[in-house]
Amino acid sequence: MNKKKNQPLSTKERKDFVSENFFANFDFSQLKMTMEEMLKAGVHFGHKKSRCYPKMNIYIFTTKNGVSIFDLEKTLIKLQSALEFLKKVKKENKQILFVGTKKQARYLLKSAAQRCEMPYVNERWLGGTFTNFKVIKKRVDYLKKEEEKQEAGEFKKYTKFEQAQKKNEIEKLERKMGGIKNMTELPGAIFIVDPKENVTAIKEAQKVKLPVVALTDSNVDPSKIDYPIPANDDAVSSLKLMLGYVCKTLLDEK
Repeated sequence: MNKKKNQPLSTKERKDFVSENFFANFDFSQLKMTMEEMLKAGVHFGHKKSRCYPKMNIYIFTTKNGVSIFDLEKTLIKLQSALEFLKKVKKENKQILFVGTKKQARYLLKSAAQRCEMPYVNERWLGGTFTNFKVIKKRVDYLKKEEEKQEAGEFKKYTKFEQAQKKNEIEKLERKMGGIKNMTELPGAIFIVDPKENVTAIKEAQKVKLPVVALTDSNVDPSKIDYPIPANDDAVSSLKLMLGYVCKTLLDEK
């Protein structure tokens, strides 16, 4: 955040800062994987019944005030299955790409991925990230080299205008692909918190035969997901809890 010294943060910036650092020092030993915890976090709330994807009906317990309510017993079973798979991927020393681009998920996902030392995409999905990985990697390598030059002071030989251009270019590339800088090869799996927002990512994963784990709200087609986790993907409290479970699992797997 480009704030002058002692200048107070706005309410929005304070919220973003807290979200961006939420998992940095989180005590996962206190995290319990129970239906009670999920109930408290609002994991059970889906969308309006009229927006429910037909194939999600098997995970719906009831409808309350026109809103679909998930059967948390089924959510827990699916969650455990997904976490066992992610644990297996980590055990094989493969990376898991975290993806979450909707506003309420963006900073939390970044914080979770960084805590787990995993790559992430929390801005717009770059077409070809999987299907044209060689080209994407070249751009990532270029970004890393330019950042190294900047840190070494090599840009000082340019005019102020040229230095500003270089800086803007690096900042733009960092926003687009900073989260995948250390992804040297295709990951072992992709974990998505908002599949409705990242259809292209799922299609690309399927093309290169990458397993997809995702939170599937009641308006999502679960047949496109290898390991669907029926859950509210809109509420921040739900996102915090579900991301927390994923983090705890990956951190526990040494």
